[in-house]
Amino acid sequence: MEAGIAAASWSGDRSWWGGALDVEGLALGAVGAAAAALNFLVGVPDRFATTAGMTAGAFDSFGYLRIDGRKIQGFAPLSGFRRTSDGWIRLHANYPHHEHRLMQALKTTTADGVASALRTMASLEAEAAIQSQGGVAAAVRSRKEWLDSGMGRNAAASPWIDWTLADGGATGVERALRLSAEHPRRPLEGVRVLDLTRVIAGPVSTRLLGALGADVLRIDPPQLPDITDQFVDTGFDKRSAEADLAASGNRHRLHQLLGDADVVITGYRRGALDRFGLEPEGLLASRPELAVVSLDAWGSVGPWSGLRGFDSIVQAATGIADLYGAENHDGEWRPGALPVQALDHATGYGVAAAAIALLARRRQTGLGGWGRLSLVRTAEELFALPALHPSGGASPLPEPELRTLASAYGELRYALPPLLVDGEPLDYTSPPVPYGSSDLSWA
Repeated sequence: MEAGIAAASWSGDRSWWGGALDVEGLALGAVGAAAAALNFLVGVPDRFATTAGMTAGAFDSFGYLRIDGRKIQGFAPLSGFRRTSDGWIRLHANYPHHEHRLMQALKTTTADGVASALRTMASLEAEAAIQSQGGVAAAVRSRKEWLDSGMGRNAAASPWIDWTLADGGATGVERALRLSAEHPRRPLEGVRVLDLTRVIAGPVSTRLLGALGADVLRIDPPQLPDITDQFVDTGFDKRSAEADLAASGNRHRLHQLLGDADVVITGYRRGALDRFGLEPEGLLASRPELAVVSLDAWGSVGPWSGLRGFDSIVQAATGIADLYGAENHDGEWRPGALPVQALDHATGYGVAAAAIALLARRRQTGLGGWGRLSLVRTAEELFALPALHPSGGASPLPEPELRTLASAYGELRYALPPLLVDGEPLDYTSPPVPYGSSDLSWA
């Protein structure tokens, strides 16, 4: 199985975001990986492809989404770049529990207090203090500083998708894999996907699998609800349940679901779900036909492998924010960011590609496996691509096709999934359901 960003089957312009890195190539390559896996699964070359406009729209789906005409909320006020005594740090406080841990680490209760505390601390000192309290932050590093760190060396040595393939001992599967031959636009009809992901990358992957016909059931902890606008953006073509997996009754129902699942996708930091019997090694030992895909921020090895992280935080740590920095109108240099949350989206389409590739393996051999991805590895793939526009120039942004759909949240205007099926755009068939409204059962 291939494990890196490869050339995609696409049509249209090649450069539209500009900037120092080939974000367009990353986007087209990640979507292309999903398309290639689908073509292999269905045995029809070039049935699935993409275009520049579809890929650009899908990677900025949050920006294009409107809920009853309302532009949806972005980062919370405390999230973003902040000055330290020797440089800059990036904070992430979109979730209330992360904001609380940030305040706790800096011994303050106000936004002004956060700014004042950080001005007295070095970037690495502040990073360590916030991380030690379970908060989310990263010092803005240069590319060299990142590569010279233990975490940077580990990230650079890993593949984009790290595979562990089930082997031996399996004479058949408990539940035959059912794929639809009658609906070329929905080849995953009959496939059951247990979605234990949050935020953007994981939900993007399962949003695509749902659009392709899979029965996707997302489960969230009731004590940590997701951000509503973010949930709506990634909630198409799936169901949503809330369950405290620490409760014995819910764990029993979870394992009933696992017994009939075809795909399990997890998106929490390393080891966070092990206590619920969701270790990938254990899942494959009991059901070697499963397709298990896990994603996290920092990968499975290295000093940060158990830490929380987000796209913006990985950009700060790996040198992207430094590379995209510029002077503002007052002449002050500030760190910058990619034009879209490309690490999240590219990782999400990589997760979908891994799941589809493992389904194809199961169809051929009766065996599945485990694919591992991380935001930090996707950042390394981005840096590995040759820059096409070092001067920062770009061609016009391709206009994506936008459609509308009624939902429980109001009328949604949204960008399509980034795939053509036999030359026609793929679309979602159902809007996001009310958060937590679904039963813990398969459709």
